[in-house]
Amino acid sequence: MFLELQNLFFEDLSVGRTERISKTISSSDIVGFAELTGDRNPIHLSQHFAAKTPFGGRIAHGLYTAGLISAVLGTRLPGPGAIYISQTLNFRAPVRIDDTVDVEVQVVELMPAKCRARLSCVCSVNGEVVLDGEAWVKVPSAETVRAPA
Repeated sequence: MFLELQNLFFEDLSVGRTERISKTISSSDIVGFAELTGDRNPIHLSQHFAAKTPFGGRIAHGLYTAGLISAVLGTRLPGPGAIYISQTLNFRAPVRIDDTVDVEVQVVELMPAKCRARLSCVCSVNGEVVLDGEAWVKVPSAETVRAPA
């Protein structure tokens, strides 16, 4: 999943501006995330193990789902040059193989003095919230970007 880059400056942002992406989760996504992070918890990788848990089957890593928020921040809202300052995460429900995660990021507050934005972040599957939270990002200002000499 490679999203088209949208480069926004702080001056382009307004409260209420929203971006959305969707991603269908595959078994290979989960295995790849486990390989990248080293998190090989069998609840993510072994159907036999996961079947005995309250989830009844394999689930995606919570931070994989959270990583989809990062994809929006780094590519769409605000996009390239944004610097993550903080993120809260509330894991509400599991994400399973073949679920399509809908990610919505919305500007809820702007701090012009510091070029910072507070963003509401919600991930849902079939209308059910599976993860939510807030992010703070520092956003490049058009005023500080200088043309090459």
